[in-house]
Amino acid sequence: MSHIVQIKTEVRELASIQAACVRNRLTEPVHGTVQLYSSAATGWQVQLPDWRYPVVCHTDTGQLSYDNYEGRWGDPVHLNSFLQSYAVEQTRRIARRQGYSLTEQRLSDGSVKLLLQTGGVA
Repeated sequence: MSHIVQIKTEVRELASIQAACVRNRLTEPVHGTVQLYSSAATGWQVQLPDWRYPVVCHTDTGQLSYDNYEGRWGDPVHLNSFLQSYAVEQTRRIARRQGYSLTEQRLSDGSVKLLLQTGGVA
């Protein structure tokens, strides 16, 4: 039986943040406080390509802080790619812990199809 699931991503796990950075060829996230344009944010900082300010991941709340000035200081496509990668990596980690194998297929529209199966780790 097949099930379609949509995921609202909360960024809470450092291991999956790190794995998403590797998938997207980003530098290792750094924890600390950074000055965004008009405010400061503390958390795991992820520097996206050509973004003026890093995205700050608040793992305690799952929320993000960033300032891309409505796309002028950073293309949202990079943020979407990071979030998609985070969701895939987090799903992979949870699936393994629960005894599922996971197969990933990238679709022509850029989305990702994940197939979870019982009976082992992929």
